[in-house]
Amino acid sequence: MAFGEFVAFVAACMALSAMAIDIMLPALPLLHADFGLTDPNQAQTVITAFFVGIGVSQLFYGPLADRFGRKPILITGLILFILAGILTTIADSFATLLAARVLQGVGAGAPRVMAVSMVRDCYAGARMAKVMSLAIMIFMIVPVLAPSLGQLVLMVTPNWQWVFGTLVVAGVALLAWAIRRMSETLPPEHRLPLTPRSIYSAYRQTLTTRRFVGYMMAVSLIFGAHIGFISSSQQIFVDVFDAGRTFPLLFAAIALTTGLAAFVNSKLVRRVGMRRLSVTGLVAILVINILHLGIDLAGHETLLVFMLLQGASVFTFGLLAANLNALAMEPMGHIAGTASSMAGFVSTIGGTFIGLAIGLMFNGTVIPLNGAYVVLALVALIIAYHTEKPASVAQD
Repeated sequence: MAFGEFVAFVAACMALSAMAIDIMLPALPLLHADFGLTDPNQAQTVITAFFVGIGVSQLFYGPLADRFGRKPILITGLILFILAGILTTIADSFATLLAARVLQGVGAGAPRVMAVSMVRDCYAGARMAKVMSLAIMIFMIVPVLAPSLGQLVLMVTPNWQWVFGTLVVAGVALLAWAIRRMSETLPPEHRLPLTPRSIYSAYRQTLTTRRFVGYMMAVSLIFGAHIGFISSSQQIFVDVFDAGRTFPLLFAAIALTTGLAAFVNSKLVRRVGMRRLSVTGLVAILVINILHLGIDLAGHETLLVFMLLQGASVFTFGLLAANLNALAMEPMGHIAGTASSMAGFVSTIGGTFIGLAIGLMFNGTVIPLNGAYVVLALVALIIAYHTEKPASVAQD
């Protein structure tokens, strides 16, 4: 692939999981009604189930990709994603739907791990951060449009099954692209043996590398706050602000800030440095949400205030995601697949349960969300600051 197509392909691999989450946000009330759920927050678990599948699966995809290469593992995962997607469309109970969603998440774990691994195979340092930023900028089109696409599907047919069917079509399209155009990025001479000893050694290296662990934990906390926003967004816009059918447009406007942040990051990262941008971003997201929480507690929350301040938080998340991930992966080039798996597992599983807790705390206000942002950003800032010596934090 040429550079532009490579970036677009990496973005598509990353975007598949985002689409599988965001396209169904407008369908959550239908799931609640069709399956007779007693708790209005319970429909959010279709998002949590997907994250559990994608998180756990990443532990296995990395070692397999380091042994067999990126392409065969990607293709296998996409086939599983498609088959699980078909199962979600015929689920006759909420338990069956959740099981299919876990399986769908397992399939989606492959393109997620392979995306980061392929970029690390080809690039390092600030160049890697720039490629990731460009990919994120493109991939953010999906979460911007996905809720609107889900709403459009429901306008054509008021059946949530068709929303899940759209994911099957997306999986088939990416599978065809991978088969026809993807080149293997891991040369045979760089592949690792698949033995218990080699797997243990690789994972031990990831968990004993200070920089990797520190930045992985920081990004996991921020990701948890972001999942909390996604999980409770439909209820916030509809129940708190009475946004109704404009919810997809308002969600898209906020999600668009992540793509803008990725573009800004691609321009700044080589000049300013990943570490300085990361620390600045963590301070910014903390200050933004302290201000937002103060406005909430004072009783002055409005839709406009929420759009501006939550948009600022999501913009900052866009800066942090690329840089913190790149900082974690930078020293792990020799075991990029395994390192990507571990980072994906910790950030996804940790972020999922943090986000689930935030979503379940929804009480008709945005105070639980903003309070969680403050706590998580503060802890992430402390971790990032102590990951390396203070003197080196401002250097790249």
